[in-house]
Amino acid sequence: MPRPSPQPLEKPLGCTCFKLRKLTRAMSRLYDQHLAQAGLKTTQYSVLVNAARAALPVADMADLLGLDRTTLTRNLKPLIESGWVVLKSGSDSRQRIVTITAAGRRKVEQAYVAWRAAQTAFEQLMGREAVRSLHRQLDTTMLHLTPLLKEASDA
Repeated sequence: MPRPSPQPLEKPLGCTCFKLRKLTRAMSRLYDQHLAQAGLKTTQYSVLVNAARAALPVADMADLLGLDRTTLTRNLKPLIESGWVVLKSGSDSRQRIVTITAAGRRKVEQAYVAWRAAQTAFEQLMGREAVRSLHRQLDTTMLHLTPLLKEASDA
């Protein structure tokens, strides 16, 4: 029995991955320019802010940030060397808990001013409602994309 011929595919709208990566690089430059005043990069600020919220095992912190463990470990190194974060032993001797120090909390407070300036600049450029809409769309996309990624990794 002959197979039915597949429906012709519509022309793609463009590469979403490329567009998002290009946007992400531009956004990172904007935030990095502001955070440089505090001596941080966007990636470092993100780790510090999340460590300030809760001490977490490296694996959990990596999941929260959407990073693999080796990337997070690499990102933690300068924060540890600066005395802003320490890795404490967990319940299992192999487990390391990412814990912010008092100096790290002061760095977050200092860097927040720079982060807020970057956020405000973007909100003024785009308008608060557009930024709110963008955040909703990004959250929705992650909600739908996460099971697809899990499905692909399980296959």
